[in-house]
Amino acid sequence: MDKIEKSEQEWKEQLTSEQYEILRNKGTERAFTGELLHNKETGVYSCAACGNPLFKSDTKYDSGSGWPSFWEPISKDAVMLKLDKSFGMVRTEVECAKCGGHLGHLFNDGPQPTGERFCMNSASLGFKKEG
Repeated sequence: MDKIEKSEQEWKEQLTSEQYEILRNKGTERAFTGELLHNKETGVYSCAACGNPLFKSDTKYDSGSGWPSFWEPISKDAVMLKLDKSFGMVRTEVECAKCGGHLGHLFNDGPQPTGERFCMNSASLGFKKEG
């Protein structure tokens, strides 16, 4: 996959302040506040920074966590997984494979068939309705 590289100034000009804080500074939106949390439309969720397709709507589920959750990415090379030891915790960070934007975290308490929960920030995602 071709990587997108931009200066921090270019990202600041392209993204909203909330998107910049989350995607570039690894921030987190408050639980239950994201605009895509309750989205039930059929389509594809993509990276808000670069448009890289990340998740299909049929893998989204209500985890009760307060953030959009998916049990599987659209493809294994759509995201990058990194060890995150911030805030005294050990977690798996999920980044966009194309631009390196922070999307959220991966947990192993999701539904079958994968048992995974990709817990994403709404502000890190775009959505394109099918059709």
